[in-house]
Amino acid sequence: MTPRPPVDVAILAFPEATASVVWGIHDLLLGAGRDWSLIFDGVPGPQLFAPRVVTAGGEPMRVANDVLLAPHGTLADAASAAIVVVPEIFLPPGAMADGRFRTECAWLRERYASGATIATVCSGAMMLAEAGLLGGQDATTHWAFCDVLGRYPGVRVRAQRALVTSGEGQRLVMAGGGTSWLDVGLWLIARFASVDEAMRVARLNLIDWHASGQQPFARLARSRQVDDAVVARCQAWIAEHYRQPAPVAAMVKLSGLPERSFKRRFQQATGMAPLEYVHTLRLEEAKQMLEAGDASVESIAAEVGYEDAGFFSRLFRRHVDLTPAQYRRRFGGLRRALPAPAA
Repeated sequence: MTPRPPVDVAILAFPEATASVVWGIHDLLLGAGRDWSLIFDGVPGPQLFAPRVVTAGGEPMRVANDVLLAPHGTLADAASAAIVVVPEIFLPPGAMADGRFRTECAWLRERYASGATIATVCSGAMMLAEAGLLGGQDATTHWAFCDVLGRYPGVRVRAQRALVTSGEGQRLVMAGGGTSWLDVGLWLIARFASVDEAMRVARLNLIDWHASGQQPFARLARSRQVDDAVVARCQAWIAEHYRQPAPVAAMVKLSGLPERSFKRRFQQATGMAPLEYVHTLRLEEAKQMLEAGDASVESIAAEVGYEDAGFFSRLFRRHVDLTPAQYRRRFGGLRRALPAPAA
């Protein structure tokens, strides 16, 4: 099947934006579809989004955090963008209503009327209000701007909500705090690609991950490609059979090597002992199950190959630094919050 072309995304920039948000969401979207395959297979996957930074005039400009930003083009160059992203606006609350964004607001109205989804970060929602797109709509923005946003006619400010979707076809997407571009990026990836891809991007970039859980996963990623053909064959086998009892003994038999020789070669090739590798595979599968469903910890333990649910829970906590229940609350909530892909 021929892969579909990447979704055209226009990231709006202006002197009152900050380069970290503009290029941060650019890079997050650019990596969707590409980076997971690059990490695990050594070959970039198909690019799912085609983000480009656009400005009113198309000229390089110095933005709010004193970085020289060179855009890819002008607003006119992005007339067919399916998604528009508006970064935060580095201005005091109340300073929007001075007409400084007339060109950008007119362009946003055109893009919305043409069917584009418009997503805003932090105080960027103020530009939607200035453009007249939030009348009669739910909205959110950075907490410091909520009072000012509420002064626009008909805007229903949901200050307590971190992310709000509203407008025709839920095509207005607004998120609150300064790092909410991460939430916006995941939402867009889930909506226009898939929830699974959004979760992969979250894992690769440690979004809402912090120090919890990345070490076993990172080590597994580094161990995927090996030059030892015997070990590679065992890796391919265990990827499908890690649930079965005595998996290390089965790999030893498959390798045709003495047990000590196999374990030594496996450790040299992957950086992990065979049993540690099996545990890591099982725990990654358990994470997926905890994210995606409501099966009990006991049934998940049995499904991935552990008869003793207590042992599984202790192992999970030791490797992930969260209990299975804590992991489900954190990342199951993220998966549930992400939207289903657009038809």
